Parts: sequence; C-alpha cells; structure tokens
Amino acid sequence: MVFPKRLFFAMLYMSEGAPIGFLWWALPTLLRARGVAVESISLLVSLLAIPWALKFLWAPAVDLRRSVRWGTRGWILASQLLMGLTLLPLAWLDWTADFALVVTFLVMHAFAASTQDVSIDALCIRSTSEQERGVINGWMQAGMLVGRSVFGGTTLILVDVLGTSGMVFLLVGTLWMVSLAVLAFDKRDETESVAPSLSDYRARIMSVLRKRTTWLGLLFAGIGGAAFEGVGSVAGPFLIDAGYATSSVGFFFAVPSVLAMMLGALGGGWIADAMERTKAVRLTLLGVVLIVLGLSLHAGLGDASNPAITLPLLAALYLAIGLFTASSYALFMDLSDRSLGATQFSAYMAATNGCEAWSAFAVGRLVGPFGYPVAFLLLAAVSVSSLPIIGKLKDMSPAK
Repeated sequence: MVFPKRLFFAMLYMSEGAPIGFLWWALPTLLRARGVAVESISLLVSLLAIPWALKFLWAPAVDLRRSVRWGTRGWILASQLLMGLTLLPLAWLDWTADFALVVTFLVMHAFAASTQDVSIDALCIRSTSEQERGVINGWMQAGMLVGRSVFGGTTLILVDVLGTSGMVFLLVGTLWMVSLAVLAFDKRDETESVAPSLSDYRARIMSVLRKRTTWLGLLFAGIGGAAFEGVGSVAGPFLIDAGYATSSVGFFFAVPSVLAMMLGALGGGWIADAMERTKAVRLTLLGVVLIVLGLSLHAGLGDASNPAITLPLLAALYLAIGLFTASSYALFMDLSDRSLGATQFSAYMAATNGCEAWSAFAVGRLVGPFGYPVAFLLLAAVSVSSLPIIGKLKDMSPAK
C-alpha cells in the first residue's frame, strides 16, 4: 500500500508529536503535581531540547550516507527503533525517585528523535515542490498535534486507568506502528536518492554559507518563537499553580489546545502558499506576541484561576502557534538547498529548537523571582525584536 503524500507526512509527524506531547506536556504536568520544582522541570525540558538544537552537527550524515538501498527511509526507521528502546525503561522506573536516570534515558531518546526529525524533513524537501510546501507543512503540523493530543493530554485524563507503564507502552507501540507506513512509502518520490560526492557536498555547503539569507534565517529561527516557546514549556505548571486539576489540564491539552493548533497549522499552510511567504510569517508572529502580552496582563492582574479567560487565551495562543509554525517552516524550506535537505533545513530547525531550549531555561529562572507575568512579557519582547529580520528576508530567492 502506498499512502497519499499528505497523509504519509502527517503520520510521520504524528510519530514525532506523540513523544513530544508526552515529554513536553504530560510529564511536566505529572511531575509538578507530584511536587517537583518548576526549576527542575524547566531544566529537564531545556536539556531535552539540546539534542534538537545540535542536530545540525550530525545532519550531514543523513545527506552523505545515502544509497539506493539505504536512503532517508532507512534513517527514519533506525531512529524510530531507538526512540522506542530509550523510552521503554520509563515503564519500570520511578519518575521522581529515579529522576536522574529518567533524565538520562530521555536525553538519549532526544538524540534519536532529533535524528528522525532531520530525516523526515529531508525526505519532505526532496519529495515535494515549493508550491505545495505550505499545505504539506500544515498537514505535518496537524499530524504532530494528533500525537500531542493523545499523549500530552488524553493520557493525563486516563493516567489513573493506564498507569505510567501503560502510557509508555502505548507510546512505544505507536512509534513502531508508524514504521509500517515508512516501509510503504514509494521511494521513487524521493529525488536524488544517491548522496552527492564529498567534494560536491563541500562546494554546496560553502555556497550556502556565503548567502546572507542563511544567517538571517538562522538568527530569526533562534529568537522568533521565544514568546510561545517560553509559555508552552511551563503551560502545564502554570495551570497547576493557578489551581487547575490535573485532569482539567489534561483535557485542555487533549482537546482545545490541539484543535486550535491544528486549525492554525492547516490555515497557516494555506496562507503561506496564498500570499508572499515573509508577509504570512510576520502577520502570524504578531498574532503570537499580542496574545502572549494579553496572557501576561491577565496573569498579572491575579485572575489566572478564572477559566473563562485563561483557557480561551491559551487556546488562542495555540491557534496562533499553528499559524506561525506552518508558515515559518515553509519559509525555512524555501531557504534550503534541495540536495542539502538534511543539513541546511535541520540547521534552521535546530535553531528553533535552540530557541525552545533557552526559552524554557529562561522562563524557569524568571518565574521564581518575578512570577509568570513578567517572564511571559520578557520573552514576548524577544520575539518582537525578531520582526525586522523578516523584512530583510523578503527579497530572498528560494533555493533550488
């Protein structure tokens, strides 16, 4: 069976979103409910983001170590196998008593997961046209959000039924089931299945490094999403500290936030293909910043416990995040050389993951002494500072 391209990439990103939802949403919420300090939780999240921020260091292997027999699909399958194997020990460990060991396995998992991400993005760049990348990115984000919904929200609701071991087994089983879709992918859709020679690869890398848009893109990726990355990394603890029950937080992550992000992703993909790419990115980022500012003001007034305002604001933020990620990822694909799909695009994505890492670390350190409102406000200011960079990318020429 050969899956339609949109469905195929949606399924692949679902296999990315499942562990991310579990590790970024469910696990921090459960740890906070068990009394683990916000500083420790934010440190864990930032550590897990580091391999994603450094993945550009081993991404060249995905571009260079390719052949007719071992292509990008092989990298994806190997990564998914390792992702499952590094998660399985969590089924038997005590997450609080064995916290250091849990962190060790999760960091190992992050290395495998980031390699899977590199491989999936490279396959997408090599098998899609520029005209469909906005829509494809929307579908990928939608798939990712399904995974986040199930394992970041639904499992919180069902944790008393499943137990932590059941959550882990379900997650690993889902990862390995998606591998069947990878085996069914028509490899004829992947162009340039044979890797470039080392000398050709070096020449292309040097050409990319000489482009001004390369460095502007990396700078934007590293700071543009600070507002929502910071809020997202502590959204669970923020709601717990505001007095919400764990099950209520789980429902929010399972349904409203995911539906909002999914609609945003599909809409953002359509917008990114319908209008000038940088204009779409600028408009969606402005939306993110304005909502974070509203959330900061609301929390500063001491009314975060009011679900009639707090939850709709957070849902609106996740809608804006979906719009922004779909449009900005399409822009980063445009900036990437097709033959360097793993290396160059992963550098942009690594920069966004670096943004996630430093934002999560910063918000954890700011919440303690200053509270959530000030922490959110400062990170929103960083995102605002990135807006001029988008204007400088307006006249870029998409890489061929």
